Amino acid sequence: MDRLVDTALTAMRAALSRQSTIANNLANANTTGFRAEIANANTVWIDGQTFRTRAQAGEQVLGADMKEGSVVSTGNPLDVAVNGEAFLTVQATDGSEAYTRRGDLQLSDSGLLTTGDGLPVIGNSGPITLPPYDSIVIAKDGSISIVPQGGDPKSPQQIDRLKLANPKGSQIAKGLDGLFREVNGGVLPDDPLARVTGGSLEGSNVNATEMLVQMIEASRAWETQVKMIDTAKQIDDGGASLMKLPGS
Repeated sequence: MDRLVDTALTAMRAALSRQSTIANNLANANTTGFRAEIANANTVWIDGQTFRTRAQAGEQVLGADMKEGSVVSTGNPLDVAVNGEAFLTVQATDGSEAYTRRGDLQLSDSGLLTTGDGLPVIGNSGPITLPPYDSIVIAKDGSISIVPQGGDPKSPQQIDRLKLANPKGSQIAKGLDGLFREVNGGVLPDDPLARVTGGSLEGSNVNATEMLVQMIEASRAWETQVKMIDTAKQIDDGGASLMKLPGS
């Protein structure tokens, strides 16, 4: 009977983990460039002094849905939608190089180019810093050109180029901060063939309707395991009553 309870308990933990993943996806249904997280189930064997006769159900985020989200024109010259499989390169809070599809770029007070969540955007020579300008254009290859304040509009100056990294041939994983990294701690090479669409943003690829259906399925799975524990209790009570001595 204890094995039945243990099996139900581990299944409940997996269902709870799945619900957390789905809830996070729903919360980011409108986040620019968000990639829906995918929770995968796996078997976790319990090691001991004897044979491995018990296994727990584990479920954790091991990947993300990499299909492209819908692209919407914004008219903002700092907005970029990355085409294909490439990623924008950013500097994570720990100083490491990481990758994102979030293209709602903005300027800090110091002229540092960042993503919408405040992470510095990496160019050919590190984090990109822009001087004051009258106009700015981000070309399809990621090149950033500006007309300096008081400059000639017919003579724009190229300041830097976005580092557009392509994960082909490398293994990347999504971290808890929502950024992608090379699993072995390396960096992805710059892809000179990668392209962006200026004045546009790529939306989240989360399908809210599908996520709601998955949430209902996860809730029902939880309820099933609760009923299994209740059944185990009834079996245990029935067995205990049979073992009672007559007249006790």
